[in-house]
Amino acid sequence: MLVTSTNLFQKAQKNSYAIPATNFIDLDSARTFVNTAEKLRKPLILPFAQAHAEVLPLEEAALIGKYFAEKSKMPVVLHLDHGEDIDFIERAIQLGFTSVMIDASQEKLDENIRKTREVVNLARLNGVVVEAEIGHVGSGINYENHDHTDSIYTEVEDAVHFVESTKVDSLAVSIGTAHGIYKGEPHINFERLDEITAALQIPLVLHGGSSSGDENLARCAKSGICKINIFTDFISGALKAIEEERPEDYLSLKQLSNQAMEKVLTHYFDLFKTMSVEEFK
Repeated sequence: MLVTSTNLFQKAQKNSYAIPATNFIDLDSARTFVNTAEKLRKPLILPFAQAHAEVLPLEEAALIGKYFAEKSKMPVVLHLDHGEDIDFIERAIQLGFTSVMIDASQEKLDENIRKTREVVNLARLNGVVVEAEIGHVGSGINYENHDHTDSIYTEVEDAVHFVESTKVDSLAVSIGTAHGIYKGEPHINFERLDEITAALQIPLVLHGGSSSGDENLARCAKSGICKINIFTDFISGALKAIEEERPEDYLSLKQLSNQAMEKVLTHYFDLFKTMSVEEFK
């Protein structure tokens, strides 16, 4: 069933677990993620990132996401990830996304607030929820092909001011993760996470979850993070399976890839302690 994240996040907050957000880039990945959630009886956040619109046009992503979400008996949120401009976000809303992210985290705080407020006002008119980001989850900390990080930690006072000013529904925070493939394991600032959790009532989101360390992510899920975004680990898992098996035909390649992504998602459902729909009724 196609839903917003409101009730799902309320349950996650109350019971101290997180829900995986599984970025899809084609029909196979979307189907695999939703089918895995269906099999395990778990809720799912199904994001599509604006950065992937060159691979899969937004209109096609909306059709694919809505089809599998509406077909599923499990609650599935069709979410626009890292929306970078308001026109694109508005198109996503019109196409049926139930959740959108405005990522103006690289802007100055006042401009981030202005853009986020504009998206919140637009989304409210359409029954859509909004995620924003303060601080900045970039790429670079122990990151392949980078010598330094461009991530910026979320400041607690800024986060409180931001939420009060925008009335955003959920907030992505920067506490040490980064997008992409790590050379090592990141250092997570759990003290900062605890401070933010204590200061805010709204659900918190973690980006850059891939390869951030199982112990780190499990602790984040227990400490107030309701949604953890995963993308790179799905691609890495699929590529590893293909390299190991070296399939000789296209159908075998696709099957191996899908099975590997299912394995990764199953692992994260278990790690985040995501409750089944029967458990949280």
